[in-house]
Amino acid sequence: MKQTMKDELFADLLSSAEEMVAIEKGEIIPDSGVVHHYETLDVKAIREASGKSRKEFADIIGASYEAVKSWENKRRNPTGPTKKLLTLVRENPRQMVAILEQESA
Repeated sequence: MKQTMKDELFADLLSSAEEMVAIEKGEIIPDSGVVHHYETLDVKAIREASGKSRKEFADIIGASYEAVKSWENKRRNPTGPTKKLLTLVRENPRQMVAILEQESA
């Protein structure tokens, strides 16, 4: 019984991997109901629009230089309140940075 279950699980896993490869190659199109899209912020573009260096931007938003660098290099994604703050900065970079600079002074 155990071996049969392992065989079934392996067959499901192999089938999923083969489907993934076929999707990547464009051989099949996945059902839109099962495709998930996650928004990732372009932190580098947000920072550059603010006219600030990485260090200045990190200080203004209350993050570390290394965190900003990781977000810009797409190694990590901002989450929680930081993601919301960056979304606000993206909408009006110069004005939001000016407000944040006043708050940190």
